[in-house]
Amino acid sequence: MISDPTTDTIVRVAARGDGITADGRHAAFTAPGDTLAADGSVTHGPHHQTPPCVHFPTCGGCQLQHLDDESYSAFVTDRIASALDGQGLSAPIRTPHISPVRSRRRATLHAEAKGGRITLGFTAEKAHLIVDIKECWILDPRLFALVAPLRTLLKRLNFRRRADIHLTLADQGADILITGFAPEGLPAAEALTRFCEEHGIARVAFDDGLGPETRWEPDAVTITLGGVPVPLPPASFLQATPDGEAALTAAVLEAIGTPATVADLFAGLGTFTLAIPAKVYAAEGARDALTALKAAAHRLQRPVFPEHRDLYRRPLTVAELDRFDAVVIDPPRSGAREQAGALAASTTPVIVYVSCNPASFARDAKELCDAGWRIDWIQPVGQFLWSTHVELAAKFVR
Repeated sequence: MISDPTTDTIVRVAARGDGITADGRHAAFTAPGDTLAADGSVTHGPHHQTPPCVHFPTCGGCQLQHLDDESYSAFVTDRIASALDGQGLSAPIRTPHISPVRSRRRATLHAEAKGGRITLGFTAEKAHLIVDIKECWILDPRLFALVAPLRTLLKRLNFRRRADIHLTLADQGADILITGFAPEGLPAAEALTRFCEEHGIARVAFDDGLGPETRWEPDAVTITLGGVPVPLPPASFLQATPDGEAALTAAVLEAIGTPATVADLFAGLGTFTLAIPAKVYAAEGARDALTALKAAAHRLQRPVFPEHRDLYRRPLTVAELDRFDAVVIDPPRSGAREQAGALAASTTPVIVYVSCNPASFARDAKELCDAGWRIDWIQPVGQFLWSTHVELAAKFVR
């Protein structure tokens, strides 16, 4: 069979979601196996699925709904492999763990009052335009069920600007933080109370620039991590899905084995700290998260030793790291450049690096590997379904 010289086949999906041909041509919203003609037209191949959501591709919440399960999983793997390759590294990469549809337990929506109506949803891809969502295939249904009532509530609160609405599913129900707006007056307070009672809301707080002010919280809001209820500050960081959290936690526990002492760096609320059956030193720079972790561990008498520590300004020294049987590190997207040097020089038997950014992970992995460490395995986790965001847990040994 003679191939058509006027067409190219999409062979992979790049980090930002465009399909790429073998000779480097890019095409948006294409899948491996699609063919790209010289005039830019696309013929769909076997891995191109019909996007399930009516808002795709306008809504910026998803970039890859056109990929079938096989090609999306391959994208997750390739994101990590390509980042490693850019640093001259390679490693065994396991089959990605992908979170299911409608499982996202936290999200930030945007609201705007214009022309007498409230628009509420995600912003459009690479734009400030808000897509007024009528359905969502990634949000937990309990959160999506609040979208229409929130539009009504904002009208009753005399909302006349643009604001962000942070939604989180806590143990007690939906936790809502609205930033950029705060209502005033008795009618607004009564409308808010009715909304919370009708929809079983756990907490509502507003932040108009001076910090969150809680207006509704009948019971203390918690999130259960490692079987332990932890006080939940407004808009705290959590893994995006319970399923993704469980996959990352399982990978961490497998990697560390049965240590007596563990250091958990960038511990947050204690996602990994409270799941580790050992003495755990937990370093965290955010005071509200550390206070919540400390309170939860103290109440149950868990052997957790929290410290408020900015690991960018004051990373652990080699001598400090050498005291532990394992080190778990889960930095923000920028990675852990400041901590990587001491980790590379340490004699701790195992390092588990959890990352939400393959690029910064690969950069830090390069420093570790140059010092004699080896990546034993990498477990990819795709909990931001159909997005270009990829997470992973990696085990380093000497």
